[in-house]
Amino acid sequence: MELRDIEIFLTLAEELHFGRTAERLHVSQARVSQAISKQERRIGAALFERTSRRVALTPIGRRLREDLRQAYDLLQEGLARAQAAGLSAGRTLRLGVFGHAGHELQPLVDAFRARHPGGDVRFSEVTGGDPFAALRTGDADGHVLWLPVTEPDLTVGPTVLTSGRVLAVAAGHPLAERGSASLEDLADNHVIDLGPGAPDYWVASMVPFRTPLGRRVPRGPIARTFHEILALVAAGHCVHPLGEIAARYNRPPGIVFVPLHDAPALRFALIWPSGTDHPAVRALARTAADLGPITLDAPPGAD
Repeated sequence: MELRDIEIFLTLAEELHFGRTAERLHVSQARVSQAISKQERRIGAALFERTSRRVALTPIGRRLREDLRQAYDLLQEGLARAQAAGLSAGRTLRLGVFGHAGHELQPLVDAFRARHPGGDVRFSEVTGGDPFAALRTGDADGHVLWLPVTEPDLTVGPTVLTSGRVLAVAAGHPLAERGSASLEDLADNHVIDLGPGAPDYWVASMVPFRTPLGRRVPRGPIARTFHEILALVAAGHCVHPLGEIAARYNRPPGIVFVPLHDAPALRFALIWPSGTDHPAVRALARTAADLGPITLDAPPGAD
């Protein structure tokens, strides 16, 4: 019996519901049915009694559950010890983040190091113009990106950081004097064009193409990096929405960060390539899920 089939059997034995089992294991309901039918054919007896109203273990199914549970738990414990030993051997996790986000993620890094002595995290910078490239080339093990991310080759893990948004404007801009901005104000200004390297749905979740009232948000000039964005904003060529973290760690001359008071909060999640089974990434994901999202409070003086 394959390990995945054992997981399916034990989960169904606990849930006694095909739909909940499929949802819990992130597989289709057909996959659950196929795995159980396969084992019943192999054993030559029914493991579950199925009716339109209920699912119940047969006597043979109950005995198999007892026998497999102990063996499965021992196997999982062994795998966990092996993973912990591997992480403790000094494996450094390469994690891409935006700007200074690594400073705010320090509680997560500290918790990861405490759980896995010898393991470490090294941050690299992600650019909004091509946010998935390093994951796909193998130059990064994971990224922390704002949501949504719906790429078929990437796995979305737990949310690790939440924050509000600010609008970067030139110091002489009327919005700088007003002290706050709304999404409707974007239609009266140009915003940065991040180019073709990032999908429209992902860009629009930070920089919408239309305001809530349906007005078009003009795009241009083009910039790829955070510092290019700031230079264009300071020169008065555009305004641009950013996460609050930009205002917390940056005070560039000629730029004011004003709160975007009606923009929804940003959620940043751990993302990694679906085709890899990187134990350090999964260990970091488990740590993040246990720790819960870090909330970035509004920075003092952002307005």
